[in-house]
Amino acid sequence: MNSPYLCNNAPMIDWQDLLHFAALARTGSLSAAARELGVDHATVGRRIAALERSLDLRLIDRRPRTSPLTADGRAIAELVAGMEENVEAIRRYSKSAVAGLSAAVKVSAPPSIAAHLLAPKAALFREEHPDITLTIAGVTRRAALNYGEADIAVRMTRPEESDLLVRRIGVMRFGLYAIPTVAQRREEEWVFIGYDAAMEHLTQQTWLRSLLEGRPIVFRATDVFGQLEAARAGLGVVALPAFLGDSEAGLTRLPVAVPSPTRDLWLVTYPDLRRSPAIRAVMDFVSDIIGRSCPLRGGAETAA
Repeated sequence: MNSPYLCNNAPMIDWQDLLHFAALARTGSLSAAARELGVDHATVGRRIAALERSLDLRLIDRRPRTSPLTADGRAIAELVAGMEENVEAIRRYSKSAVAGLSAAVKVSAPPSIAAHLLAPKAALFREEHPDITLTIAGVTRRAALNYGEADIAVRMTRPEESDLLVRRIGVMRFGLYAIPTVAQRREEEWVFIGYDAAMEHLTQQTWLRSLLEGRPIVFRATDVFGQLEAARAGLGVVALPAFLGDSEAGLTRLPVAVPSPTRDLWLVTYPDLRRSPAIRAVMDFVSDIIGRSCPLRGGAETAA
């Protein structure tokens, strides 16, 4: 029966409306929710308006730049979050229940690791596992595994969620790099390349600032690849992950007085997904690639 009404004449709630509302509740605005869902903001607005009509409740206060939740909206958002977690648990169960290696697996990782370490080895992985469709997403933010944004994540901080399977798989080290003509200048003449102001909290940026000694940062970029290109062009000295800087034939590693920082790299997934042969194959692939380029000082650590 295609009737939009239940037998008690209460309007049936469309799950897609709830999904769009949940995205708004997480992100705080129509535009941010639209970006997360891959739709236009008008679609999000229509879906939420439809949900309000179904519930006969006002869920958001419509303002020019934000859409804060009403008291009813906050209450519904908590209920929807629980529903989303249950739906995601069903998805994970279905994926883990597949006995063979035929599956689609998505890995989230920091952009430098995704682009420089994992993607170049994807062809080798494909040769060994032709039935696994691998997606590698290079993102600066933490992928929400509980909302299905990825099956496996590589993170640079140890996750605090107690229900995740966590494994320490590598240590990212950093160094200072420049083209030879820049490296040959007197140290007091060095100028630097760094992140923009929004990324000042990053470990490598904090380290870079400790080395300035009054010397300027003459160029800033929002990502490591923009900084790398500027260094290749001879603009200045840059702090890079060692696996990236050491592999650049045109760059020279520079001596530093202040020891370079390190960042532990953690592989994260849900324990129920770990039962899937495809998930295990991808986890082994990611662990091996990162372990070779960012080796641990000691043994790997695993925690449930």
